[in-house]
Amino acid sequence: MINIILMFTFIFVITNLLMTACLILSKKTFNDREKLSPFECGFDQKSSSRYPFSLRFFLIAIIFLIFDVEITLILPSIVNLNFCDPYTWLKINLIFIVILIIGILHEWNQGAIEWSN
Repeated sequence: MINIILMFTFIFVITNLLMTACLILSKKTFNDREKLSPFECGFDQKSSSRYPFSLRFFLIAIIFLIFDVEITLILPSIVNLNFCDPYTWLKINLIFIVILIIGILHEWNQGAIEWSN
């Protein structure tokens, strides 16, 4: 029994030593200014930090979050179809989708989702 425990301990120690050696040997030591700087979304931090930030980036992110939340609200409603009247379920989901379509049309009319400059 002790031989088996010693064998597993030996294998464990050797494996850890090999993994540590591989980690040390494969470490890349080339660090440049880009790798050491924090990543900021939407602009190049190496240029002047006084340029105004694009509000279009924020608006597109907000629109994405709205429609991401919309998916999390619509998917559970499919399960609820078994528990309620199909006509009521259809009416509630249609109202929800119409509100979302009106919202996206409003964003389109305001020019928020224009991809060209």
